[in-house]
Amino acid sequence: MSQLAFWRSGSARVLPGFGLSMGISVLFISLVLLLPITGLFGQLSELSLAEYFAIITEGRVVASYMVTIGAAAVAALVNAAFGLLLAWVLVRYEFPGKRLLDALMDLPFALPTAVAGITLATLYASNGWVGSLLESLGLQVAYTWVGIALAMAFTSIPFVVRTVQPVLEDLPTEVDEAAMSLGATDGVAFRRVIMPHLWPALVTGTGLAFVRSLGEFGAIIFIAGNMPYETEITALMIFVKLQEYDYAGASAIASVVLFVSLALLLAINIWQGRFVRRLHGGKG
Repeated sequence: MSQLAFWRSGSARVLPGFGLSMGISVLFISLVLLLPITGLFGQLSELSLAEYFAIITEGRVVASYMVTIGAAAVAALVNAAFGLLLAWVLVRYEFPGKRLLDALMDLPFALPTAVAGITLATLYASNGWVGSLLESLGLQVAYTWVGIALAMAFTSIPFVVRTVQPVLEDLPTEVDEAAMSLGATDGVAFRRVIMPHLWPALVTGTGLAFVRSLGEFGAIIFIAGNMPYETEITALMIFVKLQEYDYAGASAIASVVLFVSLALLLAINIWQGRFVRRLHGGKG
């Protein structure tokens, strides 16, 4: 039997057989994902439907939804623009320090979020290096929703860069050159030739950045000010409930974030699948 036929026959497997591999995968998912979610719903079972809706629709909690969603949306849109730009620079240009800049893109993943929050609050406070300059211009970042959006943007920027970057790397530069050789301007070539290839990855990365921002806590509480109805985020409301030993109430608020996040992730996956099938001429 030839080597190619040997591989096609399925006799050679680097990993164990399907049964063992699937069993280990399901066990890992159950311990890491399903068990905590089950615990969450176990806490919710202590609440009646009326009590559940009373908790998640309380005025202060609803205000935290608005602050969180608004700041997350701003952070996601900012990351969509600058994340695309950073991915473009890292892929399309060669310059000194490129490897360092590429490594820095993963810094928000490696840096503890509390450290990031303290650093941002120190920099952008009224007596900080950046904050003092902005305050002289009449701009305040720390202890406002702007600071919340800034912290969210910092922690979620890698999702956009790392999602767009591999797609851009697979797109040869000859595509750009062909469009420009046919008389297209830089803007037209980018919108009509390059962007259609990057669009699914950009939307996916932006969506992931938005979902990530919804649950951010450590990087935000130090720069937000945590003023009720103004700069309180939903994650803080969950923390407050836990501090009061109201586990059912904390689970109720957490379930709202969970449902919204899962719905957005499901919508992104469905949209991306249909887009890819349509792009390849399949049935959407």
